[in-house]
Amino acid sequence: MHETLALIALAALLVVAVRRPRGLPEVVVAAPAVGLLLAVGAVSWASARSEVERLGPVVGFLAAVLALAASCEGEGVFRAAGRLMARASRRSASRQVLAVVGIASVTTALLSLDTTVVLLTPVVIATLRATSGPPRPSLYATAHLANSASLLLPVSNLTNLLAFAVLPISFSRFAALMVLPWLVAIAVETGGLRLVFRSDFATRLSPDGDPDEPLPVFATVVVVLTVVGFALASLAGIAPVWVATAGAAVLAIHRLIARRTGVVEVVRSTSPSFCLFVLGLGIVVKAVSSDGLARVVGHVVPSGTGLLALLGVAAVAAVLSNLMNNLPATLVLLPIAAVGGVGPALAVLIGVDIGPNLTYPGSLATLLWRRAVRDVPEVPTGRDFATYAIATVPAAIVLATLALWAGLKTIGA
Repeated sequence: MHETLALIALAALLVVAVRRPRGLPEVVVAAPAVGLLLAVGAVSWASARSEVERLGPVVGFLAAVLALAASCEGEGVFRAAGRLMARASRRSASRQVLAVVGIASVTTALLSLDTTVVLLTPVVIATLRATSGPPRPSLYATAHLANSASLLLPVSNLTNLLAFAVLPISFSRFAALMVLPWLVAIAVETGGLRLVFRSDFATRLSPDGDPDEPLPVFATVVVVLTVVGFALASLAGIAPVWVATAGAAVLAIHRLIARRTGVVEVVRSTSPSFCLFVLGLGIVVKAVSSDGLARVVGHVVPSGTGLLALLGVAAVAAVLSNLMNNLPATLVLLPIAAVGGVGPALAVLIGVDIGPNLTYPGSLATLLWRRAVRDVPEVPTGRDFATYAIATVPAAIVLATLALWAGLKTIGA
């Protein structure tokens, strides 16, 4: 009974996250689900408290990055990025797509995948409309790169933060091991865009007469210093949540003093409902794992640190992500893979960061992207999505894992 209830609760949470019936926040279902599992003993109070303590710093970091990204949006950072895309295109659709790829990759890596989906994607849409650019390659780039370009840093994705919290690895070592897989994944995504949407690349764009958006210097400097702070804090043994909170606070205070925002808006920008949902999801996954799923998955996940073992781990992670979403998949797989060391755990991240591009429910970011582009002609269509996914995801996983294996052999774990 406990296992059945836990699986039903997990399914309910994912359905609400996907569908958002009547616009209800996810926590409206997460809180009762957790309460029910605690009441029937499917998960103990001690286990729930332990999970909250484990996820607390990760969720706190998520809230801080969301607030930082919202302040950047308010300061015009993403509007400036849109103007940069339009200027870099020089009336060429090919250049425009490459500009989108570059900006989306950097935004995802530095400010997390949610920033790319929620804040950058609308800017890309506006730029496409202003230049009459073909929508498919640029918008599918934002969807895929929000996931696959999140490999680089612990702060790029919530899945990475979960791994970083349990692995004996520094911020700089994580980045060093993942930079080559990150570059490989971006290269595969770019090649896939050229292959699948090759007819769109020949399009000539309309001139864009809007004035350039000046780069917001203060906000840009705060973001750069925050990212540098992540690496320095790691060397000093300081959790990244404190650096992210400091960066978000500096930019929020700057905007409050200038009366460009209010306290309520700052609090809302942290998305408290979604953060509580993540905590609730962690407790529900704990209940599911305790009642057999972890044992089943443990029999499937390969052991060892060789290339074939790493490929197997990444493949299992990708499949599980598309079956139950990448966040629950990460929570289930990490404790199993981390026993084998840094290599298998990072292979899990390749699977859960790139693999969700195969299906819409694989990642919450992809679901948010669907909402952002629903009013854009030609996007999304099931056929285009599937074609692009098949052309890129398997190759990106294999080649990124190969790059990880090479990095482990070269610089060690």
